[in-house]
Amino acid sequence: MHHLSRSGPDLDVVVVGNIGIDTNVYLPGQDIDFSREANFTDNLDGVGQAGGYSARGWARLGYRTAFIGCVGDDFSGRHIRATLERDGIDTTGLFIDPAGTSRSVNLMYRDGRRKNFYDGKSHMSLMPDLEMCRRVLERARLVHVHLPNWARHLLPIARELGLTVAVDLQDVADPDDPYRRDFIEAADILFFSGVNHGDPRRLIERFRAGRPERVVVVGMGADGAALADRNGVRVAPPVTMAAPVVDTNGAGDGLAVGFLSGYVFDEGDADRALRRGQIVARHTCTLRGKSEGLIDREALERHDGSCRRRQG
Repeated sequence: MHHLSRSGPDLDVVVVGNIGIDTNVYLPGQDIDFSREANFTDNLDGVGQAGGYSARGWARLGYRTAFIGCVGDDFSGRHIRATLERDGIDTTGLFIDPAGTSRSVNLMYRDGRRKNFYDGKSHMSLMPDLEMCRRVLERARLVHVHLPNWARHLLPIARELGLTVAVDLQDVADPDDPYRRDFIEAADILFFSGVNHGDPRRLIERFRAGRPERVVVVGMGADGAALADRNGVRVAPPVTMAAPVVDTNGAGDGLAVGFLSGYVFDEGDADRALRRGQIVARHTCTLRGKSEGLIDREALERHDGSCRRRQG
């Protein structure tokens, strides 16, 4: 980890990523009836995407959070800005995309499958004010980075400032994907989804090659989660909750927020931090079509205590 002595930072974490409006389309049957022009569905809008779930998740746990990302100068952008500010999130780094606010449409199948249709607007070509970004980053200890193209330009600044850099690669099909290379190289702590890999161990080893100090966390859905550090690779079973799984949107972001909160800030060991991440992720799966109601610190501690008692 990289730590630089600075006097009185007023933030804990800066989330860097895409934020936008998610439209979740819940299908009443097993699939779309393409023989009909009209399908009657349940359509729910909310503030989402990786940056939205992560920033709101950190704030919900009581951490001093800032967000660097973009929205449009439109109704959706103003709604997102107001939502973040209501959560107590610093929006100094929220800049404008002339193409508008990004949108994501998720077809939600009854069996748990999801098909995502993402419109990231100008994220491939935008360039934020890097001096503004530096001023926000230097106020924090941790930067939690997602994958908008412009975010790669913030990585050298974060390294220079001595921040701990956590990167969420989300789903990885090709470990040699050149788009993700800068993000992988900059990460102290690396997250990815194992959805494309039955056994993620080979990919974990690939990402840790030559970096024994790097921590890797893999979300494996109903199969639990994997953790790799200097103590080797281990797989944790999923945590249980009484409330059913109704929506997996934001679960991977919850895993990252919960793990980092325990590992970086609460000085817990990595295995306990992984359990905390799983609890946050599992709670997120009980929320249908919204990033409202993410788990708070009190509920997280209560569930963590219950897990420890069952294991003991």
